[in-house]
Amino acid sequence: MKIAIILGTRPEIIKMAPVIRELEQRKADYFILHTGQHYSYNLDRVFFEQLELPQAKYNLEVGSGSHAEETGKMLIGIEDVLHREKPDAALVQGDTNSVLAGALAAAKLRIMVGHVEAGLRSHDRTMPEEINRVLADHLSEQLYAPTPKAREILLGEGIPDERIFVTGNTIVDSVNQNLGLAGKKSNILTELGLKPGGYFLVTLHRQENVDEKARFSAILEGLRRLAGEFSAPVIYPVHPRSRKRLAEFGLTAEGIKLIEPVDFLSFLQLESNARLILTDSGGVQEEACILKVPCVTLRDNTERPETVEVGANMLAGASPEKMRECAGLMLARERRWENPFGDGKAGRRIIEILEATR
Repeated sequence: MKIAIILGTRPEIIKMAPVIRELEQRKADYFILHTGQHYSYNLDRVFFEQLELPQAKYNLEVGSGSHAEETGKMLIGIEDVLHREKPDAALVQGDTNSVLAGALAAAKLRIMVGHVEAGLRSHDRTMPEEINRVLADHLSEQLYAPTPKAREILLGEGIPDERIFVTGNTIVDSVNQNLGLAGKKSNILTELGLKPGGYFLVTLHRQENVDEKARFSAILEGLRRLAGEFSAPVIYPVHPRSRKRLAEFGLTAEGIKLIEPVDFLSFLQLESNARLILTDSGGVQEEACILKVPCVTLRDNTERPETVEVGANMLAGASPEKMRECAGLMLARERRWENPFGDGKAGRRIIEILEATR
């Protein structure tokens, strides 16, 4: 069986890493196609190097653009590669435009599609990611659901039971595999003058938060208040999209320490040693839960409801008052919640399931 791994963003590299490692160990016939959705491949090369992964065989270098521009360019490029390589299966992960383009191109060429992290739903169709993940699920022949809840969602949408496999989430594999490496290879806390448990960590990049001036401004105000009230530095690695909007809107980040985006190992160090994480990222919600670090999600909904149910996370939206309330409650909570995302063997299960279809 020849397998295509299609990815395009850094979170996808991180979550596909355990699958790629499993393929490497089995000496499988596979290749990596990188769409270059958010950054140039050269900027992402460090992620492959740090995670000790083989480099991508194909780099489409699509770059940022409108949803139509990105998806259209990727469809053309992915189809061309798939025509040449003729894989038996294509694996995609998550909810990006790369996932949609990869699943659509492969399905139309009658190549079996496997969707890693299938069945997540925010039930908010205003989010582009929601549209991508729904379509990818319904294009896929194998759906690797991270939790039983995700499986129930897929069954409720009419997807046949025999296509759905509860595997756990590959982020558990990735965190377990790389946490020790992060401690050895990253000195980010020393570089930033931070003490373990002495700071809040923020990620904020989603379209619904940073593309609306009033909402972005409200969240920044909430972060400023938290920094003052809890006497804790607020560290914000700024996504390029967010930095662009800060400048466009003329917003200031007074009381917040803005830093450049960091590599995955450095970010793992920042996450695992934070006193509190505030985020609009689905992946960071999962990582905080796994690392037993309290999390406040700066959104009105989440496709990771398991994190809320086990007590690892609360939804605060964009209200400074709600952010303060949730932060206080999470900081007072004991870090004894269960990890709902599996035992760290999802990558192996996915490849075993895929190979069983030969």
